[in-house]
Order: sequence, then structure tokens, then C-alpha cells
Amino acid sequence: MRMIDTGEVSLRCAIEGEGPLVIMVHGFPESWYSWRHQIGPVADAGFTACAIDVRGYGGSDKPTEVADYTLEKIAGDLVGLKQSLQPDKPAILVGHDWGAPIVWNTALTHPEHFHAVAGLSVPFAGVPKRPFTEVFREHFTSQGKFFYQEYFQEPGVAEAEAEKDPRDWVHRMMYSISGDVPPGAYWEKPYGATFLEGLPDPQPVDWLTEEDLDFYEGEFKASGFRGPLNRYRNHERDFEWLQGWKDKRIEQPSLFIGGSRDPATFLFGGVTDPVGMMRMSAPKVEGHILDGVGHWTQQERPEEVNRLLIDWLQRL
Repeated sequence: MRMIDTGEVSLRCAIEGEGPLVIMVHGFPESWYSWRHQIGPVADAGFTACAIDVRGYGGSDKPTEVADYTLEKIAGDLVGLKQSLQPDKPAILVGHDWGAPIVWNTALTHPEHFHAVAGLSVPFAGVPKRPFTEVFREHFTSQGKFFYQEYFQEPGVAEAEAEKDPRDWVHRMMYSISGDVPPGAYWEKPYGATFLEGLPDPQPVDWLTEEDLDFYEGEFKASGFRGPLNRYRNHERDFEWLQGWKDKRIEQPSLFIGGSRDPATFLFGGVTDPVGMMRMSAPKVEGHILDGVGHWTQQERPEEVNRLLIDWLQRL
């Protein structure tokens, strides 16, 4: 574990191995620990595996303002990290959940620093034509339907619910969009509902142990949820920043791995062929959809993800 000064903030990083740098970026509500099954195998394959705590999480710095969590700033963190660890040549980015749009857009906006990029769960849909807040308010909020990102918009509301019992909140959240949850319309509830309302009681699954929950509980009891949730409160700022690249594509070699039971893989029903969609904005993408896998791709199916990821890394 190392603390790396990236310029504006310092990030806690789990680093193992020697060779080309592979930076792993987690999503919400997670940490470097999300990559616990990948760090060793990627290092053993001849790479420097570096799994980070994104700003606001775990042992990394935690700025206080909403505007401290824009894509522009987090992309800058990754550039600073790469410059610190491997200044003489470009690195490779790998991201999951929020980490996926973070790495897609960092590769798009800083191609000189990153020569390949992989995203899990969330495909790249190109530079947005409008802020995502407008999209979910059109399809959910205006129709009186709950959408979790709307619930996250008002500072303090989701924090209060999550911080009441971080272990239970993370457990229910993760189970509810995993490949193991029984089919059900758990998220079809009215605007004004809480996040946990209607979610099923978690059942034991082998990919999320009591020891794993102990780790997540300790992290979020120490850090709180303000920084992580602030990432969702920057859609308008992110939209404005990305307009500078609206005619650009990700030209680097790309890898996408999604799950057949992951709503994010299909952009909440917005696409039926995420890999085909990606080819319009990332023409060198290689795509895989894992049958029966939910949202927690590299944790639910670590051996399969490692096989695909390492094979791709070694062909770069």
C-alpha cells in the first residue's frame, strides 16, 4: 500500500508486480479492494498492477466540495498517478462501474498518457449530447418513478441512509443488482422512496463473504459516503467539460466486459447490444457479455474476468 501524490490529491494505491503499468479504478460503493482477485494475477502476468482508492474513498484524500468530484478532476488524478509511477511511457486503464466512465473518458481526453483502456459493467456511449440528469428525469422522475441517481442528488439525503448502517446498506445494495438475486422488480418504486425500500434480504453468496463485508464496513465507517456520492452530483459539469471532445473517439485498443444480468451493461434498457453501440465511439473495442453475471463483474466471476483481461493485456 502506497500513498501517491497525483498533484491535487494523494491516492492510496495497492501496488504489486513489475512491468507495464495497469491502473485499476473502482466504482460505487467500493475501494481498491474491488480488485482483490485481479491484482495478483495481473502482476504475475508481467505487469505493475495498481488498484486505487478514488478520491473521496478509503485512504485517499477527501476534498469537501461537490465540484471536487468532476470527471475532469478525477481524470487529472489518473494522469498524475501515471506520471508519478511510469512517466516515460503510456499506461493502461481498467475500470468498473463509475470506474468505467472514468477510464473511458480519461483515455478519450488524455490519449497521450494511456495507450489502452478496459471497462467493466458500463459501456462507453460516446461524448454525451445532454447531461445524464436530463435523461433520467425525462424517463423516471417526470413520470413519478424512483431512480437511484435522482435520490443521490440532494446532499445529505443518501448519506444519512447509508451511514446509519454502512454494512447493511452496502450488503443490500450489492446483492440487489448481483447475478444471484432472484428475478424481481425491486427498483420499480415511486419517486420519493428511499434507496433501500423494497430491496430483498441478501442471501449468502460465495463472492461476497463476511470478511469482505467487514472490510467495506470499516472503510465506509471511517470515510463516510459524502465524497463517493458527490461523483453523482456532477453530471452537468461533466457534460460541459466533455463537449471539448464531442468529435473524438477512443482510438486506443479497448476491452469491455459486461454481465447478462447487469442493468448497467444495457444502460438501464437503453441498448440491446452494448458492444455494437461501443464500436461507433471506440472502434477497436473487444467485447464480452458473461452469462448470468450481475453488476459486480470482477468479483462475481473473477477467474473468467482474469482470463479475458490478461489475454487482452498480453496481446497489446
